[in-house]
Amino acid sequence: MNRSKKLIFAVTNDLNYDQRMIRICSSLALAGYHVTIVGRLLRGSIPLAVMPYHQFRIRCFFNRGFIFYAEFNFRLFCYLLYKKANLICAIDLDTIVPCYLISVVKNIYRVYDAHELFCEMKEVVSRPRIYRFWKRIEKFMVPRFTRGYTVNDLLAAEFNRLYGVNYETIRNVPYKNPQPENEPERDKYMVLYQGAVNEGRCFESLIPAFKTLNASLVVCGNGNFMDQARKLVRENQLEHKIQFKGWVSPEILKSYTQRAYIGVNVIENRGLNNTLSLSNRFFDYIQSALPQVCVNYPAYQQIVRQFNCAYLIEDTSTASIVNAIETLFNDDQLYNMIRANCMKAAGVFNWTIEEQKLLAFYKNIFESA
Repeated sequence: MNRSKKLIFAVTNDLNYDQRMIRICSSLALAGYHVTIVGRLLRGSIPLAVMPYHQFRIRCFFNRGFIFYAEFNFRLFCYLLYKKANLICAIDLDTIVPCYLISVVKNIYRVYDAHELFCEMKEVVSRPRIYRFWKRIEKFMVPRFTRGYTVNDLLAAEFNRLYGVNYETIRNVPYKNPQPENEPERDKYMVLYQGAVNEGRCFESLIPAFKTLNASLVVCGNGNFMDQARKLVRENQLEHKIQFKGWVSPEILKSYTQRAYIGVNVIENRGLNNTLSLSNRFFDYIQSALPQVCVNYPAYQQIVRQFNCAYLIEDTSTASIVNAIETLFNDDQLYNMIRANCMKAAGVFNWTIEEQKLLAFYKNIFESA
């Protein structure tokens, strides 16, 4: 029955590395929906991996700033105009305008998948003109997307407070890792950061920490702060301790996560989006039973109170990061306790559970028609 239901999702990411969208599109396709996802083709993009859904990437002449968003949204609108669909889903605010226009023109369902409070990201909220531009779009568009979901209850409550929409919570969590017979040996001196290398991710304090720490940092990801991060490494003469791997496939990323000794999940307390965040790397570390140094923000605090599965820090200064990492290195009892608690939390926070919420959400849209 679902096979006749055509769903289109739109993102500005390179599709090979967006684990959340890989999970969402795969679950819906395997449930019988005809799924297409539209993303972005970059100069260094590798061929698309084979998936149970259709994929299309848009190539742009411009790749940053306002002119990129204008070009991408125009090209996205043109692509969508000639595609048949029963429902279109905008992933974050930077794809919402063409998705809204197409839903109106074609009289089809529209859904908003809000990974974050877009206007409260540091790179937006710290630039008044850019903030005003995106805020106008948000104020106009979000109330018109009455169906949607986000990644935690705090963000859902904030969308309700701001715009009166009742979005569901579908957490950005990985599949449950099966316990291997022979677990890979962990590198005692390897610290891992995975995810976007963007403004507000505390690289200004994280990188200098390794002048003191007897450890190396592996960074798996890319983003708008990459040039500055590399410059910080050079300025602190840490080329021998810090490696930038760029975006890596989910399989390779998993191997790094299973080999690392400590994960880091630090983000500045600047902008409401950061304060209310609940990142996918937090759950990736949990699934790999990897003790992590994590900021003590409300969404993380709620889970750590329940499972004690991370080492929380009150601020993101270099001194706090150094102290937390050294504590995990030196306190074997604490380290092993957090590892054991990660395994318990992994049974609760995994895609097998969240997938059922996702399927129920889309099923309800079409059954209520």
